[in-house]
Amino acid sequence: MDQLTKSDELIQGLVQELRRGTLIISVLSQLAKPQYGYSLVAVLADRGVDIDVGTLYPLLRRLEKQGLLASQWDTEEARPRKYYLLSELGKNVYDRLCSEWKSMTSIMEGLIDGSDEE
Repeated sequence: MDQLTKSDELIQGLVQELRRGTLIISVLSQLAKPQYGYSLVAVLADRGVDIDVGTLYPLLRRLEKQGLLASQWDTEEARPRKYYLLSELGKNVYDRLCSEWKSMTSIMEGLIDGSDEE
């Protein structure tokens, strides 16, 4: 394996780790209005966040179990769909995560740009 290929593989793995860390806030950001799984995949993809349904559905179930999401089945359509929506706790947690995100990105920008506050 040449050095470039090894570097590319390493970067690909690290980028995937970074993406994993943003998925929760990405999903929560789109659930102010009810969404079902496949519509959420499409909305996120339109906004540049690709998420596999095999990753999304377990995440939705975990967030619901943690009390961050409420869900409701819609059986009016030919195919029943489970819609997810931020709960009150989910709204609070999402707001706090956004504050943390903004703080972290500010710090990271300072580190990346090499600013020295000392």
